[in-house]
Amino acid sequence: MKERVREILNWYANENPGVRTNLARILNHGKLGGTGKLLILPVDQGFEIGPVRSFAPNPEAYDPRYHFQFAIDAGFSAYAAPIGFLEAGVSDYCGEIPLILKCNSMDSLQSGNEFKSTITSTVESALRLGCVGIGFTIYTGSTLRSEMYEQLSEFAAQAKAAGLAVVVWSYPFGINLEREEWRSVDTTAYTTHIAAQIGAHIIKVLFPTSRVEQTAAKETYQQYQIPVEDPADRIRHIVQAAFNGRRLVIFSGGPFNDEEQLLAQARVIRAGGGFGSIIGRNSFQRKKEDAQKLINRLIDIYADEEKHEYPL
Repeated sequence: MKERVREILNWYANENPGVRTNLARILNHGKLGGTGKLLILPVDQGFEIGPVRSFAPNPEAYDPRYHFQFAIDAGFSAYAAPIGFLEAGVSDYCGEIPLILKCNSMDSLQSGNEFKSTITSTVESALRLGCVGIGFTIYTGSTLRSEMYEQLSEFAAQAKAAGLAVVVWSYPFGINLEREEWRSVDTTAYTTHIAAQIGAHIIKVLFPTSRVEQTAAKETYQQYQIPVEDPADRIRHIVQAAFNGRRLVIFSGGPFNDEEQLLAQARVIRAGGGFGSIIGRNSFQRKKEDAQKLINRLIDIYADEEKHEYPL
């Protein structure tokens, strides 16, 4: 095991050997194995926004087995999906890539503006499928956030007792916050910290803007001259919010984006000390050959084999 992975595992010295072993499996897998950086493939969008919006750009992606094979071929650290997709393909790919069972999801059919995920699977299912961890979404701007915090707390305790890692999608969506606040640097830092406090081992958040939205926070940012204009400084600040970098923070690739913009964001994440990306639609909505080239370039960036500036 590389020293960088040992160092990271020591941040989780309070956890049992099963949890640390499964974190090591993620950190040691794929083309970034041993570097301390992560690239995770999430495919929960079929549930979240619907199959047509998710897979029509690349119809091969309707097949759950496509994502297993792509994650393996591209060299991802892990593959995360809801129970249906994992059950439909896992028997053909047992042990070939670390799996994360996404235990809750929100569909786009519900009316109203509030955000609330529904629990769709269990820790027992994650064990049955041979997963290394569970995934769970919380919406910190929702009026229903307290219920989600309690659910995450319970799921995290069950997962850790079973030796599984806990990966949290931590988003500030909800009617308590304006859309402009969802990516503000202060809100992103707060959302990151909440996930860490509830017990996440790996935290997925949005790429932050330089905006500071909360009135009280503005005063503090100004008083202590916290730098947020440079994008790498913002990433560094978000990582600091995760127990001074002692929890793994990875950043969402978001909706389908221009390749150069996505690569530029990855360079910023690397420069700011972020731990990697979770890339879904920006990979599986491209044709496999094009997606493979994109992932190879991202891997080069995170492996520090591409020496470039990071303009955004």
